This record gives sequence, structure tokens and C-alpha cells, in this order.
Amino acid sequence: MDPLPPRLHRDVVSFVRRSTRMNESQVRSWTRHHDEFVVTVPRAELSTSIAADARVDWASEFGRSAPLIVEIGSGGGDSLVPMAAGRPGSDVVAFEVFEPAVASALGRIARDGATNVRLVVADGAQGLATLFDDGAVSELWTFFADPWHKKRHHKRRLVGRDFADVVVNKLAPGGLWRLATDWEDYALWMREHLDGAPLLENIHGGWAPRLAERPVTKYEAKGLAAGRTVYDLTYRRRDAPQD
Repeated sequence: MDPLPPRLHRDVVSFVRRSTRMNESQVRSWTRHHDEFVVTVPRAELSTSIAADARVDWASEFGRSAPLIVEIGSGGGDSLVPMAAGRPGSDVVAFEVFEPAVASALGRIARDGATNVRLVVADGAQGLATLFDDGAVSELWTFFADPWHKKRHHKRRLVGRDFADVVVNKLAPGGLWRLATDWEDYALWMREHLDGAPLLENIHGGWAPRLAERPVTKYEAKGLAAGRTVYDLTYRRRDAPQD
């Protein structure tokens, strides 16, 4: 019997749920575009959790079969929307727990005509583990995840070996995991946990060059203005060894 695929077991989450109060513009975007671009999934106990038996037919959601890209922590869509618009041949599923940010992203999607985007208001790590078939994802984007600086909070960090096992399972062979952070300690943590993962290859052997299609967001610009360095990484899913 084949072994069961690894599941993501997390009793903590890698984010803080902020206020859900929206401004008038966000309310309008949410009202006008929610039904077209937001995918509602069954919940578990928490408002951001996903039921273990939740399933999504992504080809049906997008009305076509195309390579799937997943972004975890899309914020207001500052990088998501232009990057998705630049990949019209792919479909992009973005996870974000902050509803006002999702509303802002909806406005950007509508303005830019990025119809190849769907948003899920839920825990992205859990969503990746639950809502995608093994080998179904062509790329994963995790840009500027919360660094959780204090040592006692490191267990909340998104990137780690448990999550890497899930990523390996969901990426197609040859699929890419693109990461970026502007905190050196988190960048080194990522290298420590991912460089040794058996089925992940650091394709640059170290830090990756900046992904040209990723725009400089307000968040990133603020970090650069504060003197921080942005670290990019790109990992490729290796083929599993044959028995």
C-alpha cells in the first residue's frame, strides 16, 4: 500500500487576523466583485480554517484547464494582480485572511482585467494542503511572510520543514517555489530549512536574483527605505527517485 501523503499539522497559524472593518471603496469592491473572484470553502472550527473534506474543482472555477499558481499572503494584491496579469496562460489562486486587503485586491483585479485570479479568505498553508491535488501546482509564491522575530514565536513561521513537505507534495515535478523576505534572520532560516529538503533544489545554489516580474510594493519599499536587504529564493521540485 502506498504511504499516505504528508499533511500539515499546525496548532498555530502564521498570521494575525486583523480588523475586518473596510473603508467605503473596499466595501464597494467587495460587493461588486466578491461573487466573481472569491471562492468560498467549507470552514472548520476557526473562521480562517478549512474543513478537512473541502474540495475545489479549479478547472470549473476558472472555466478552463491551465497551469495553477498559488500565492499565500496576497495582501492587497500589489504584486498578485500585475504578476497574474503578466501570466494570462496560467490561473492564480491567492490566499489572504485579511478581508479589507482582499477587497482592495478585488478592486485591482477589476481595474486591471486580471480575470485569471481567484481569492480564498482562509489560511493559505492549510488551503494548499487541502484544496489542491498532489502535483497540481506549477508555482508557489510566498513573498514577505510575517517573520515572527521573537524566538518563542518561531513556531508560527510559515516556512519550515513540515510546510516544505506539503509544498513538495503539491508542486508538479519541475514546479517552482518562489520566496522573498526583507529580514535576514528569516532568510537564513529559510535556507536552513529548505536547502536540505530531499526533493527541493535551490536552483541558484544560494540567493536568487530578484524576480523581474515582481513589482516593488509599498511594503517592500518601506523596508528598503529602512536599509533592509531583500532576499529572494527559488526552489525547484525534483523528480522523486525511482524504486
